[in-house]
Amino acid sequence: MRSSTLGNRSVPVIGQGTWYMGEDSAQQRREVAALQQGIELGLSLIDTAEMYAEGGAERVVGQALQGRREQVYLVSKVYPHNASRQGLPAACERSLQRLGTEHIDLYLLHWRGQYPLEETVEAFERLREAGKIGRWGVSNFDLDDLLALDNPACAVNQVLYNPQQRGIEFDLLPWSQQQRLPTMAYCPLAQAGRLLKHPLLQQIAEAHGATPAQVCLAWATRDDGVIAIPKAVEPRHVQLNAAAAGLTLRAEDLQAIDQVFPAPTRKQRLAMV
Repeated sequence: MRSSTLGNRSVPVIGQGTWYMGEDSAQQRREVAALQQGIELGLSLIDTAEMYAEGGAERVVGQALQGRREQVYLVSKVYPHNASRQGLPAACERSLQRLGTEHIDLYLLHWRGQYPLEETVEAFERLREAGKIGRWGVSNFDLDDLLALDNPACAVNQVLYNPQQRGIEFDLLPWSQQQRLPTMAYCPLAQAGRLLKHPLLQQIAEAHGATPAQVCLAWATRDDGVIAIPKAVEPRHVQLNAAAAGLTLRAEDLQAIDQVFPAPTRKQRLAMV
């Protein structure tokens, strides 16, 4: 599977998201099975957060990791209100317990909050020195936030990115690429499936013998340094996500997408969901 570098580790350009997992106990077995299937297919990066189902998603991931922890690059995120000097290590311990592991490979600040970035970074670094985390990074940071952070130890910025939400291409993504700061795209298939019904994406998918979702994933990861983390529970969707890493869009495909979903021509407020 095509790979990228994240935190000095090689990871697949397509991983597994877990937003909305852990909310329904009746779905837990299917969610665990989907994550394990993804690991077997090479989707070895799993992203979660203490916010997702208030720890429920981390518990699902923890079950999926049993007997497979060494195969997975594990990412989790901390609430901003827990990102203080005392709050962050306590939150990390709770996440570690739910995940059933002693180490999180990459730990992110979910979005910028009330605590000074310097205080949060200090707490991150102490966790790293203690071996609780491998690297740290941020999520939902716009360019001005990254400039305020001004820390080369930051390993990634996780942001909303799909053909309908291209605002980061104006300044955030080019700057990140120049700084060799990886971007992790959440909601790469948008939400509620409306994007996947667009005639253009269906046309491109048909030409490649693929699906619109695979086209979106190939589009999001077309440039080096961008990793996508779609969520899937259905076995067929997991298989398709894994196969999308091998899809390369043609120049004319990208041009057509640009015409229907144009790149930004001015600064836009960072989109978040």
